[in-house]
Amino acid sequence: MTSDDAGPAGGQAAVKPDGEWLRVHPASPFIRGWVALAAIGFFFGRDFFERMLQGRPLMDEMYSGRVPFLIAGGGLVLVLSVLGFILTWYFTRYQVAEGYVRVNTGFLFKQQRQARLDRVQAIDIVQPLLARIFGLAELKFEVADAGESAVRLAYLRIDDARQLRATILARAAGLEPDPERPEEALPEAPEFPVLSVPPSRLVGSLLLSEQSFFVVLGAVASVVLSAITENRGFFLYLIPAALGLAAAYWGSFNKGYNFTAAISPDGIRLRYGLLDTQAQTLPPGRIQALKVTQPPLWRIFGWYRMQVNVAGYGGPGSNGEGASRTTLLPVGLLADVMRMLSLVLPDPGTQDPARVFTAGLAGLAPAGGTSAGGASSGESDGGFVTSPRRVRLLAPLGWRRNGFAATDTALLIRSGRLWRELVVVPHQRTQSMALHQGPLARRFRVADLVLHTTAGPVSPRLIQAGLDEARALFDAQAARAREARKRQTSEQWLAQVAPEAVEHPDRAREAREQPGSETPEPDSEIDRQGEPQFPQKHQEGPQHG
Repeated sequence: MTSDDAGPAGGQAAVKPDGEWLRVHPASPFIRGWVALAAIGFFFGRDFFERMLQGRPLMDEMYSGRVPFLIAGGGLVLVLSVLGFILTWYFTRYQVAEGYVRVNTGFLFKQQRQARLDRVQAIDIVQPLLARIFGLAELKFEVADAGESAVRLAYLRIDDARQLRATILARAAGLEPDPERPEEALPEAPEFPVLSVPPSRLVGSLLLSEQSFFVVLGAVASVVLSAITENRGFFLYLIPAALGLAAAYWGSFNKGYNFTAAISPDGIRLRYGLLDTQAQTLPPGRIQALKVTQPPLWRIFGWYRMQVNVAGYGGPGSNGEGASRTTLLPVGLLADVMRMLSLVLPDPGTQDPARVFTAGLAGLAPAGGTSAGGASSGESDGGFVTSPRRVRLLAPLGWRRNGFAATDTALLIRSGRLWRELVVVPHQRTQSMALHQGPLARRFRVADLVLHTTAGPVSPRLIQAGLDEARALFDAQAARAREARKRQTSEQWLAQVAPEAVEHPDRAREAREQPGSETPEPDSEIDRQGEPQFPQKHQEGPQHG
């Protein structure tokens, strides 16, 4: 394949038969390296800029002094840079074949990166501002090692990127191309909107966020100290705080603007961004853990935030991009939280999921409702087992809130009286567990149970559970995790949630190709308004382990 195959507009098909290598768009290296070109122009042309600003003649000194050398040097560096960009583009190729997506780069130091399709955790379409202007997008394939082996294709035409994403997701799901029409690309799966975040709610959530509270508290403290000491220097400390707050506000607003969530047979689709837009696709079953939080000031309007752990997205403090990519819902109402929970956990494993999850989000155990063993009975609180009454000296506000409930499919852990938090871990995603007990915990006969999942913003930890309850939960959760992993025998996510689609891929392909077909998330229900609801399948309530 030669460079002529790509055409001047990069209009080649995104996917061709297995084994054929393709190139990215010819403008890709220039979009990635525009900062370097701008720096070269500024460095070698600053004399011209200074003369223009000072009103001095330009042509009189064109052939004197160092100007000729700057022009020659700048031209040489520019030519070498453009040549390097062209060589980078020419030697960057990608291939989808034999169950892998491969990317070859480099003309001096060659490198090949590849990802197994059945191990792809998520696929993102990223459009920086300059790429959006040219109608291009970057495709990122995340695999299960905290982003170190993420395969990136930058840049493709937006239509080609969407088509390639649809093909990759279909291959990862176990659908093979039609043997009679191997060159025919699979159509993009239909999607159905679930929710969107209004800009006004996003702005309100930022104004009522934790950082706003502490900045206002610092401002009040500065005013009081200035009045007491008659020293106005305390106001200087507000300047860096105000600058940092403005930067944090802008970053959160830019990443959360126009946030929408949709459901499709490929998985959960998230779109957001003001200047730089991003479209994520999370296949079913790839979410390792989920956290729902509610800061104190958000309680006024009933707002919540949802974050997830996804293999390949890295730790909670990696960077701003990682924080936005692990956000399943930046701010939403209780109904929005329930919709997203029904997508992440289509089978909640309990007869009354609304009651159980509402108790996890806002519930509080009765003050006197304790069993003989010292633990809250939890029967009037959605089935949650809370900390024993004897630890009220250690956690006077939180002991009635801290607790757990286990359904047939997931473990729910709630904590926090002021900053409410609910963590949901599917049983099969429990990698390991540990019991922690310090000196005070031994004195009060309580322990913390820590569940280990992939790196991310969610750190599942049951706080100050009764010692007997913690030990029983440790054994029961280990057994539940083993049983859940036995039922998950395939790396192909579609084989886990819809085995008949893999056994009969022609039917699945026909369903995808029908423009009016409505294919909801497996095991979830969608009402006439397109809102997913928890299915009412199980006849047993939460199990306390």
